[in-house]
Amino acid sequence: MTRHVVVVGYGMAGARFAEEVRRRDPDAGRVRLTVLGAEPYRAYNRVLLSSALAGGLDLAAVETHGPDWARTSRVDVRTGTAVAAIDRARRRVWLGDGTAVGYEGLVLATGSRPWLPPIDGLASPDGGLAAGVSVFRELDDCRRIRELVEPGDAVAVLGGGLLGLEAARGLAATGCRVTVVHPVGHLMERQLDAAAGGVLRDGMAGLGVTVRLNATAARWIPGRGLALDDGSRLDCAAVVVAAGVRPATALADRSGLAVDRGVVVDDRLATSDPRVYAVGDCAQHRGVVGGLVQPAWEQAAVLADLLTGADPSARYGGTRPVTRLKAADLDLASAGDAHAEDDGTTEAVRVEDPRRGRYAKLVLRDDRVVGAIMLGLPDAAATVLRLFDTGDPAPADRLALLLGRAFPAGDASPAEPAETDVVCRCNTVTVGAIRRAWHAGARSTTGLAAATRATTGCGGCHRDLETVVHRLADAERTATEGEVA
Repeated sequence: MTRHVVVVGYGMAGARFAEEVRRRDPDAGRVRLTVLGAEPYRAYNRVLLSSALAGGLDLAAVETHGPDWARTSRVDVRTGTAVAAIDRARRRVWLGDGTAVGYEGLVLATGSRPWLPPIDGLASPDGGLAAGVSVFRELDDCRRIRELVEPGDAVAVLGGGLLGLEAARGLAATGCRVTVVHPVGHLMERQLDAAAGGVLRDGMAGLGVTVRLNATAARWIPGRGLALDDGSRLDCAAVVVAAGVRPATALADRSGLAVDRGVVVDDRLATSDPRVYAVGDCAQHRGVVGGLVQPAWEQAAVLADLLTGADPSARYGGTRPVTRLKAADLDLASAGDAHAEDDGTTEAVRVEDPRRGRYAKLVLRDDRVVGAIMLGLPDAAATVLRLFDTGDPAPADRLALLLGRAFPAGDASPAEPAETDVVCRCNTVTVGAIRRAWHAGARSTTGLAAATRATTGCGGCHRDLETVVHRLADAERTATEGEVA
């Protein structure tokens, strides 16, 4: 019996859920899918928006679904379709044009919305954005920003978190003079300590981005610039707001579903209505709102297992996400409890090399990596994050680990990664998945990317994928030589 599942949201979470369903049910024999997307575009990768803002990518390059995907995958995709209301009693979704779509299962993948801080002048009288102001969340935002500024213009970016820095580097790449205004004493304070934040600030300066810390915008005056709370003023042509996002819960709230900071879900991703589910940025699981790609991917896979019947026992237990920022020679990864210090049960080890843009902090409990900050050390980061994922004991020589050196004799070596080791976090691609694709005929990084999606998220795993490819090629070469001998 075929079950009709409607997905509200054709962003990264909704699109991934649809893919996971079709991977388990390619003939649509168990689940008939309708996906409703408010944006007029096919699903695209938001992680690449900073590159799109810089002008390095066109629409086709950021799309995750080609023009024929919906037809060949037997999915009814409706773009430019707003959802006005949910009638849970009659199991209908009412669309903005007054029509309705019935459902037997409903998945909310409504994502999140940019937060506009209460600063004078940012909003227009009708509640929209004032002249010269843009947020940074969707593809249309990139287009708006490109219309607001030209190379050489001065631009203020409000927010020194991950999103703000992504916007800043994209703008700097266009030739704009960018100043990041951040109200805290160091950048990315949720993920980094003060020392790492200082190294990151220097790295952003190397990209042409000025950072104003402990500064808050007070008023935006089009044509005159941005006034700060200390009485100073930034002479800029535009303001890009990247001060954070909030889960998009209005539709769920109007429908009578349990909502806290996000739409409350259990381990089955079910809301307070057992026929309605939520995944991605809008979902709140065990008090945690995801906000990154990896939790959304894992939630999509679990829910697809459940709704197709592929694995009725599947449950989502939470994600240990890793935050990554990659720009030119700036390679940053932060994971787990990175703010912890030595307290008798926790060991914290640091390496600081600010002149060369390098900083590392390792947090361990019972010889296991429970937190890390790795900046400018991509080789070491790959090993540290693998230990963070697997929970394997760290080597006794912590310094060697932080510097990316080979493990000393006698220590458990990660030189040969396990099948379950994650190579691409954005798409949860494991070594085993890459190995299978390799043996199926994908013999290059480009071919493996197409077959597994590795490197198609933030791109930060390209080096790791190349390492696996070299290992596979060497192993095959050795086996062939052995047969010849």
